[in-house]
Amino acid sequence: MKFEKLRLNNWKNFQDVEVELQNRMFLVGPNASGKSNFLDAFRFLRDLASTGGGLSEAIGRRGGVTTIRSLAARRYSDVALEVEMSEGDTVRWRYELAFNQSRQRLPQVKNERIFKNGRPIVERLNEDDEKDPARKTQTYLEQVIVNKPFRELVKFFSSIRYLHVIPQLIREPDRSIGLTNDPYGGDFLEQVAKTPTPTRKARLRRIQQALRVAVPQLEQIELDRDNRGVPHLRGKYRHWRPHGAWQSEEQFSDGTLRLMGLLWSTMEKGGTLLLEEPELSLHPEIVRVIPQLLARASTKTRRQILLSTHSSDLLRDNGIGIDEILLFLPKDEGTEVVQAASQSDVLPLLQGGLSLADIVIPKTKPQAVAQLSMFPE
Repeated sequence: MKFEKLRLNNWKNFQDVEVELQNRMFLVGPNASGKSNFLDAFRFLRDLASTGGGLSEAIGRRGGVTTIRSLAARRYSDVALEVEMSEGDTVRWRYELAFNQSRQRLPQVKNERIFKNGRPIVERLNEDDEKDPARKTQTYLEQVIVNKPFRELVKFFSSIRYLHVIPQLIREPDRSIGLTNDPYGGDFLEQVAKTPTPTRKARLRRIQQALRVAVPQLEQIELDRDNRGVPHLRGKYRHWRPHGAWQSEEQFSDGTLRLMGLLWSTMEKGGTLLLEEPELSLHPEIVRVIPQLLARASTKTRRQILLSTHSSDLLRDNGIGIDEILLFLPKDEGTEVVQAASQSDVLPLLQGGLSLADIVIPKTKPQAVAQLSMFPE
């Protein structure tokens, strides 16, 4: 299953946004334009459907309804999300949710609808909700007793994965305590260690081969546990000593750890993969092959991949289509999100010999950015 369309109303940076989604999407825009908040809409769906989640928990993690509601929204406006999904060529889903808060400032559903092949399965609010207002505090996604007819949708939302590795979290000895599927990599090594042994060894061999290309002198990587049971990575580097020198993840560079996280995630099967600036800490020549790497991974695992980026090196890949790029353009009434393909000048500029990076990066650069060079006066 994959997402085909997303619509947001009064969600963080966005007052009213509707975009179509391809199997691979690149989100490009200036800082604070809403790229992370756009990805967070998908994370929100995952939090709604996941064990231990639900409406109150998902909203609470984000600071409450008033924090989520767009600054451009009119007072007390509902926050709404709508997504359309396809499952092969025969099944289409649509999920709609609008929420706000009660007078007691508790999150509550204002509208929830689910369609399968155009046929309504869920339509709320209904008479039962009005008779029992406590029902409004939960979506049907989180209620096992009612979600059987659309449990495929629940599983799909639950399988969404967000990854933005923070290397220092991987290096911390107590990084994995209390963490499960941490999007920032806190339990990354624990996830690797818990993978079935044959699968783990096969993946680490492939990562080892890739790192030999990307990281000079690295010859071997392996995973083991210390006497407390905490997993650790070890890497063997070519050295003046005949048998080389071993280092743990504490000595690995930020780029090495981020690249390992990226490579591991591309070998996992599951739902939509959300990546936040995968180019960070990596050499430009490595960054330039990331689109090809992700294209191959998407084909092999059948995962949809959405990623944010500021990198002109990443966008120079000739295999990126103009319908795969979303431009984030801040306006007075919230950020506008458009496909690069919708801009009338993009195709002529491409035909004139410019790369996508040459075209879209200038479209999204901050105004008067050159003034930063004058700091401090």
